[in-house]
Amino acid sequence: MFIMMLSAIVIIGISLAMMMISSILSKKTLIDREKSSPFECGFDPKSSPRLPFSLQFFLIAMIFLIFDVEITLLVPLVSILKISKIYWFWAVSTFFIIILLMGLYHEWNQGALEWAI
Repeated sequence: MFIMMLSAIVIIGISLAMMMISSILSKKTLIDREKSSPFECGFDPKSSPRLPFSLQFFLIAMIFLIFDVEITLLVPLVSILKISKIYWFWAVSTFFIIILLMGLYHEWNQGALEWAI
């Protein structure tokens, strides 16, 4: 028990020391306006380099990622069919798909799936 406590303290100490050293070494003392400005062939940029971001596009992308992860959770159900009882397989898969459809209905009802023009 003492060896585990000692090793945990040593590991935490080394981690904290590494974080403090990296924090000290990574500090920038001078902020140069020229280095932080966008570079466009040596000339000042004609327009703002920061374009407005479409929140609707971000929301659609997040919904796509969520449903993409859910599809990856559905794929192993086919291999589970071989090793489980048919009743439990259908109960679990139906429950999971109902949850997905409820989430899709909620997003549709809230208007998140409609692209604003």
